Amino acid sequence: MKRYLTLLRNEPLLRRLSLIQLLAYFGAWFSNVAIYTLLIQMGADATTIALVAALHFLPGVFQAPLSGVILDRIHPKRLMILLTLIEIGCTLSLITIDNVGMLWLLYGLVVIRMGASSFHFTVEMSLLPRILEGKSLQAANEIHSIIWSLSYTLGMALSGLVVYWVGVTTAFLLDAGLFVIVLFLVSTITIEIEWSSNGSKLSAMMKEAFTYIRNNPVVYHLMILHAVIGFTAFDALVALAAKHYYSQIIAVSLGIGLLNAARAVGLVIGPMVLGHWINNARLGWLFLAEAGALALWAALIDDFYGSLIASVAVGFVTTTLWSYTYTLLQHHTHSDFYGRVIAYNDMIFLGVGAFVSLLIGYLAVSGVSLGMITLILGAVFAVAALYYGWIRRMYELKEIG
Repeated sequence: MKRYLTLLRNEPLLRRLSLIQLLAYFGAWFSNVAIYTLLIQMGADATTIALVAALHFLPGVFQAPLSGVILDRIHPKRLMILLTLIEIGCTLSLITIDNVGMLWLLYGLVVIRMGASSFHFTVEMSLLPRILEGKSLQAANEIHSIIWSLSYTLGMALSGLVVYWVGVTTAFLLDAGLFVIVLFLVSTITIEIEWSSNGSKLSAMMKEAFTYIRNNPVVYHLMILHAVIGFTAFDALVALAAKHYYSQIIAVSLGIGLLNAARAVGLVIGPMVLGHWINNARLGWLFLAEAGALALWAALIDDFYGSLIASVAVGFVTTTLWSYTYTLLQHHTHSDFYGRVIAYNDMIFLGVGAFVSLLIGYLAVSGVSLGMITLILGAVFAVAALYYGWIRRMYELKEIG
């Protein structure tokens, strides 16, 4: 924790970006429990719930080729202001949805809203390697991964309480208020970096980026490795577990919220413990640890209190896996391609998240138990450990710092 506080104290731009990120990402996920609760109240089935979960990831997949180019052409402050305005408008519009006949509007608003949120994330992550390097960059990525993970899970946890106490509409209004604060913070930020807008044609810049990635295989292997963390996209799994296993002992919204709160505990504590320990040689063991944590959750998923414990274990490993693989990618990418490579990396990562959400819904509808689904997700991390071992044998990975 001390090294994070020291870095934030010495880097005022990182400090402001971290505050913006905390509020923006918290706001992006705060409405989720309200959305899932609304779906359950309207009688939506597992397929619909899984589709909505997938729609939270899909926008980042389809917009990445264009957003990557935009990142290397337009100043980040202008982008963040525009994206925040979009998030405010979409969040307020969610209040109008009150029946199944309006699902088409819900789908559209989720796509636009999460597209803006995904783009906002990519803007900030492409800024970090422009202002930091080495161990400072790794620590900054860990800070941002803690913030992202904490916002992702704790946002839904607190939303569960808010929805339970005051209802869906109030949750949406509070969420819009958070984005108004973000808009003020972004409007007053000063980003002093060397910035030279790339004036090439969009198509030429896309082609240039794909050529760069193709000619540097270690880059795309690291992108694939990072994308494996997308198999921790458990939104649909948590919602279905709360609906089928825990609804007899606790309200669905509270069940979703508490499970995510438990995972948030692990997500925050993990990098504080593992940040100094992790290096290239130990990364494979961390993938195996995630596989073991998911196997534990698979065994306990039908028990609410057991699931809380397992969720902490899963979260404990996830943040460090995310931040270290992200830093490895940044460390092996040329600065001229930060925006585009980060955008394409997020495209793959979010694509995996969307696929996992849909897969969970499909398997659940097909009769596969939620425990078995969780075990399947865990097996992916065991395979990833073997894949990383192959990458290390084939390529000379640079140590961070």
